[in-house]
Amino acid sequence: MAQPSSPSGERARTGAVSQPACTATVDERGIVTGWSEEAGRLLGYGPAEVVGHPAARLLAGDVGESAQRVVAGRRGWSGTAVLRHRDGRRLNQRLLAHRRASGGAATEWLVVARAADGPSSMPAEVLPGGGVFGEWVLRQLPCAVGVFDLELRLVAANAVLEGALSLSEEEMRGWRLAELAPHPSSDRAEAGMRLVVEGGGVQHVADLIGPGGVGAEGAWSASLAPLKDADGRLRGVCLVAPPTTGAFPARQRMLLQDQARIGTTDDAERTAQELAEVAVPAVADFAAVEVLDDFWYGGGAGAVVPPGSAGRVRLSRVAVRSVVGDAGVPVTVGESVRYPAVSPVTRCLTEGRAAVYGVAEPALARWADEDPQAAWIGRAGVHSVMVVPLRTEGGVLGVMLLGRHRRREPFDTDDVWLGEQLAGTAAEGIHRARHRGRAHTTTVTLQRSLLPQTLSDQQALDVATRYLPAGGRAGVGGDWFDVIPLSGSRVALVVGDVVGHGIRASATMGRVRTAVRTLADVDMPPDELLTHLDDLVVHLSAEEAGPQESAQGAAGIGTTCLYGVYDPISRRLTLARAGHPPPAVVGPDGTVRFLDVPPGPPLGLGGLPFETVETELAEGSLIALYTDGLLEVRDHDIDEALDKMFATLARPASAPDTVCDRLLAAMLTHPPDDDIALLVARTRSLGADRVATWELSFDPTVVAEARRLATDQLAAWHLEEAGFVTELVVSELVTNALRYGHEPVRLRLIHDGHTLICEVFDSSSTAPHLRRARIFDEGGRGLLLVAQLAQRWGTRHEAIGKTVWAEQFLTPD
Repeated sequence: MAQPSSPSGERARTGAVSQPACTATVDERGIVTGWSEEAGRLLGYGPAEVVGHPAARLLAGDVGESAQRVVAGRRGWSGTAVLRHRDGRRLNQRLLAHRRASGGAATEWLVVARAADGPSSMPAEVLPGGGVFGEWVLRQLPCAVGVFDLELRLVAANAVLEGALSLSEEEMRGWRLAELAPHPSSDRAEAGMRLVVEGGGVQHVADLIGPGGVGAEGAWSASLAPLKDADGRLRGVCLVAPPTTGAFPARQRMLLQDQARIGTTDDAERTAQELAEVAVPAVADFAAVEVLDDFWYGGGAGAVVPPGSAGRVRLSRVAVRSVVGDAGVPVTVGESVRYPAVSPVTRCLTEGRAAVYGVAEPALARWADEDPQAAWIGRAGVHSVMVVPLRTEGGVLGVMLLGRHRRREPFDTDDVWLGEQLAGTAAEGIHRARHRGRAHTTTVTLQRSLLPQTLSDQQALDVATRYLPAGGRAGVGGDWFDVIPLSGSRVALVVGDVVGHGIRASATMGRVRTAVRTLADVDMPPDELLTHLDDLVVHLSAEEAGPQESAQGAAGIGTTCLYGVYDPISRRLTLARAGHPPPAVVGPDGTVRFLDVPPGPPLGLGGLPFETVETELAEGSLIALYTDGLLEVRDHDIDEALDKMFATLARPASAPDTVCDRLLAAMLTHPPDDDIALLVARTRSLGADRVATWELSFDPTVVAEARRLATDQLAAWHLEEAGFVTELVVSELVTNALRYGHEPVRLRLIHDGHTLICEVFDSSSTAPHLRRARIFDEGGRGLLLVAQLAQRWGTRHEAIGKTVWAEQFLTPD
């Protein structure tokens, strides 16, 4: 046999085709979760520099609209992109991306890269249209056909192969089969191709490819044949996978179609009904799906029957389907059915395998004698009964009861096989749905317990909030909101979104929210607060990532947050954001605009600055803070979503609660795919009649004057009852400012209705602190007295100087 003589053939024989590919994995949010050594050699980055960071950082240009829309439902994508090397070089690469499960309900993308200008070892004259393979032959063959060059890279494919791999010929050209469909069967096929290239003749690969893809159930076997030119030189390898013929394989093909109709949602009842609808009329004339009571009502936890157990069982009938409706057959969905030990249903549950019974068999007669519920078999004229277990890896969770009364032929072995396959698919779907339902309930409960249960009492804003958990398979995320009263009648507004879904995201959210509250108590400016929060997320991610953990080790990285502080005295709103959508503001005249807040990077990337923006708002303005789930709905694109949001916000509303309800009604037509946290606040202001400010001379004698000024102001506010405590607080704070601070010294009293706040400013940055005075100390007791008399006190640092404040709660009239 002629051996390949081309240089590419030499590369194939020496193993060049088996070199590992440059691969990376990217999660649904675009964060790199896996990085191979080959990828590191290609772009110069180590895993620690890439994993946990946005994949977009590796791009030197746009990947195109087709890649941006691939997440809409395709299993794969192929195209070109310009990647950025660590040293700044731009590399033109072909990328191949596969969607795959990454554990639980999440998915990720496996991305494979290679040089975009790699030549094919297949001569141009043998490519489609070149004369050897006519386009009409390649396209119309009912087999899956692929042509590979001597480096085992695909150069031509027909429509059947395109459909099996969910990629067009143009997208597949230049890639190896193992790259197009990562699967052990692809590796077996490539090993066979190498044998063909090395002169081993025609090779055969069992169960390689079918309509469901490589390695799918019911896959067809393939033949791998050498492709030679007229001189007998090897030019490539041809893969041909003809559809299997025969009656039973035809049922297999039907199974692939029917199984796709089962488990389309995360609703266990819907999955059971889909099983019944597939079984009738495809297999039987009547079908009932029944699940163990303990499993169904116990949330799907620990209620399956291990094979070999015995006894009477109770099941819930969750789905029924019949070709004749409810004529003479049990159709009451939701009722609980108790089966005796002699019934075929109990036997199926305990043995864990399907069985067929003729109407004259003793087992069916004994069941009818002991159980009146079996009378439907005779009433409906059923002549053949099949009982199929709903079996999962952990045991049996129920049965599917099938009957034939219109069709004359009884159930046969093919029907048993088909019923078991359908029931197995449904059982996994039901078990998964109940497990997800239980996990979803647990996560939602945890999430809601970590969110504010009641909003803190404050007078600066009228606030309304909403939280909607995700309704899709992704599960509950880590969105949160908060309203935090600060000193000086100011209020902090926070909205954030922790990356990921499930209990871990909720737990991370709780930790981040607690950190925000702690940092807010220190009265940090928004940009400084986000900087400290960024450091915290970096540390949390490092602590949670084990030595073998990569994808999950990035927990918290990519979290977004918007933090703003509103001052009702100056009516100024100060904001900073970390990768979060900007807030919308509605003026009293109904005009809607986004506040131009510099975006800043998401939390957890480290070392990047955040910027603060300050704006003045008219009294009665509306501020809308939200997470991206409000805009990322599948019914419309982002521009349409923004138009809807702006139009809804522009409508006059009497209360923020009304605005929240309108926004959710306008933006959502179905349960959201991602969590939504929404916070809407209407601004109030404290007029000059509620604030009194005095500049004090830097002289010890001014303390008495400060007490007098405070007492007179309280009399003007009709707050004489607070005079005694206020005099003590003012005296202590002004004395401390004169003794330990620097001029200027300023005294301010704020009366916001429910509280009286006393503030003393001086230009020193030294902060006071509580201490216990010893018996013979002449001082050290004043601040302790302030802490005992006031409900709250603290220090607020500013760009120059500090403000020490104390707050009293006023007794209502």
